[in-house]
Amino acid sequence: MIIAVDGPTASGKGTIAKALAEHFGLPHLDTGLLYRAVGRQVFLDGRDPDNSGDALAATSFPDTLLNDPHLRSEKTGGLASRVSVHPAVRQALYDRQRSFATQPGGAVLDGRDIGTVIVPEAQAKLFITASVEARAQRRFHEMRERGAAVTLAEIAEDLRRRDDRDRNRKVAPLVPAADAMVIDTSALGKEEAIAAAIEAVEHVRSAGEQG
Repeated sequence: MIIAVDGPTASGKGTIAKALAEHFGLPHLDTGLLYRAVGRQVFLDGRDPDNSGDALAATSFPDTLLNDPHLRSEKTGGLASRVSVHPAVRQALYDRQRSFATQPGGAVLDGRDIGTVIVPEAQAKLFITASVEARAQRRFHEMRERGAAVTLAEIAEDLRRRDDRDRNRKVAPLVPAADAMVIDTSALGKEEAIAAAIEAVEHVRSAGEQG
């Protein structure tokens, strides 16, 4: 079974995807890390993330970069959003994601275009969303715990900019797949959100078995 989990930054999709992978015994890939690695590599190379050629060159990043703690920073997240608008970058990472998704037994992938572009044939598609306010609060507390000097207003504005880029890019914009189940986590706690996602996937699996 392939489970696609899409949604904007800080919606809770990563936490939900990991929980689904554990619950159903499937491997998990956070595809956002691939784009963060490209963004980080552009920075390390001293190049321009808004330049398609510079961003494409960074897709050859070494696998060891995926363990770089800087990938989780707000700065790298912003770079990831900027490099992801380039069609050449998305194509370069497409095969890597497809290979993971179509491995024997299935997998869980979370990102922004999993159910629409990477594996539109996924048996279960979830779109996890939440208000900017709720997402900013979550990211604010997360960053404060890491010791980052950020303000709630700065995070909220950064999320709005990312949303705008992700939703309005010409290639693979951030939109729910036509057959995706939308889960709004704005008013849900972590365990409630996970339970809702598991229930949604179980429903799809049950329907598939009956069909």
